[in-house]
Amino acid sequence: MVKPVPAPGPAGQRKPREGAKQQQVLAMLRRPEGATVVQIAEATGWQAHTVRGFFAGLKRRQGIAARLLSGSGRSVPARKGAKGSYTVYRITEAG
Repeated sequence: MVKPVPAPGPAGQRKPREGAKQQQVLAMLRRPEGATVVQIAEATGWQAHTVRGFFAGLKRRQGIAARLLSGSGRSVPARKGAKGSYTVYRITEAG
C-alpha cells in the first residue's frame, strides 16, 4: 500500500500556537536582557540540548537567529560555567 503524500503547507514562516512553549521561549529571547539556556530550560522543562536544538530549528525553518550576547559580567541569574562565564542569547532577525 502506498502512503498518500501530504498536501504542501503554506509557504513562509510558521507561527507557534498561542501559549505554546515555543512562544514562551521566543518572548524570553526578545527581552532586552535576553535569556540563558538554563533560564529557558527551567521555564520550559526542556533539557539544555533541546533548547540549543530549538535555536538551530528557528534559524533553519523560520529565518530567526538567536544571537550570542556578552558571556560574563552580566547580572543575569544563571549557573556559571568555566571561569565564571555563561552565555546569554537574544533574538535577531537573520538576513
